Amino acid sequence: MKGHRLRILLIMPYGSVGGMERLAETFYKNYKKQGHEVKAVKIIRLENDIINFDDDEISLSRKDFSDFSSVSRIAFYAKIPIMLSKIIKVHKIDISISFGDMANCFSAMTLTKEKKIASFHAVKSIEFKHDTGISKFFKWSIHNTYKRFDKVIAISQAIKNDLIINCGYKFKNLEVIYNPHDVSAIESKSKEPFAEDEKKIVENSYIVFLGRLSVQKAPWHLIKAFSLMKDQFAETNLLMIGDGDERVEMFTKNLVDYLKLNDRVFFLGRKRNPYKFLQKSKGLALSSYYEGTPNVIVEAMILNIPVITTNCTDGISEMMIDKINGVKDGLLITDVGIITPDILKNREDFIPENFEINDDDVKYAEALSLLLNEDMNNSFRSVDKSGLLKKYNLENVLKDYLA
Repeated sequence: MKGHRLRILLIMPYGSVGGMERLAETFYKNYKKQGHEVKAVKIIRLENDIINFDDDEISLSRKDFSDFSSVSRIAFYAKIPIMLSKIIKVHKIDISISFGDMANCFSAMTLTKEKKIASFHAVKSIEFKHDTGISKFFKWSIHNTYKRFDKVIAISQAIKNDLIINCGYKFKNLEVIYNPHDVSAIESKSKEPFAEDEKKIVENSYIVFLGRLSVQKAPWHLIKAFSLMKDQFAETNLLMIGDGDERVEMFTKNLVDYLKLNDRVFFLGRKRNPYKFLQKSKGLALSSYYEGTPNVIVEAMILNIPVITTNCTDGISEMMIDKINGVKDGLLITDVGIITPDILKNREDFIPENFEINDDDVKYAEALSLLLNEDMNNSFRSVDKSGLLKKYNLENVLKDYLA
């Protein structure tokens, strides 16, 4: 297919501003630039979608899953492969690329003849601990339907290893391709001016959380740690960019109230351009229970922003460690930031029952203090990160997917 104009279909669950959706948007824009014809399917399209594909967008439902009854949701699930199959045939698709479990599973069930590519973006063995009907379906699919894909992409070696060792993945179509990043686009967006209502928010020093407010991301861990060092860095605020699970959002906002941090922690919701907030920050802070390879860490490295993250997957070391510059009380000091101990090992991935501060929060607060130390912060910014970033080269990754 090399050198030919291809008809490519991108399949994703939603149009929110998560890592998979931003990846789909990157593929869409750059495959179009290469002269390919690209269509994008959202299984669910919502009015507040931030990622959009204009006239090339096709949606299967304008109603969210939470708005379906149990019976109508099952009926909708049954129709999805049929609707996808029709789209693939009508648009004479040569290659389909699906993002994440839901899109992968329904793509596999179409039985259409285009070249099929699936992708995994998180450590599956942890997610499969949730004994829900849809989780059981995804697990069953891994063992039965993924053989229908020509290529299955794990976005890190850690995810590939987990699939084989812990999930019993047995097919020979699994390979590692890291997520691509459009360096020039990220740098350009980071320089866009702030709107008038944003200027006051960013006039003080701040660290930023960027991601979906979900149980997986454990934002309460970051907020509790921030409360422990707020007096030491009295001029530094915490910006929370993203939305998600309403239960998580309510818990974290109640936690902020309880800790009397309403004048220091700000929930900004979704932002179409988070890079300008990232660029001006003192650091990116993630406190996840588990991850794949968080795109936002790479985006922070591109912008020379220091990173602090829990050691929530072996994929973190793939991204951040060229060499370890030191170990301080269990904290790994790397060229680009600080890796704190894994917090999932001691607790289940659920919303806490109370606002109690624990030892993991204290350890993370120590790391935050180190990250905000002016000399250390400047040293993270000055390191040449080209060696770490080369595996995310946009042109090479786009080519590898289609190969």
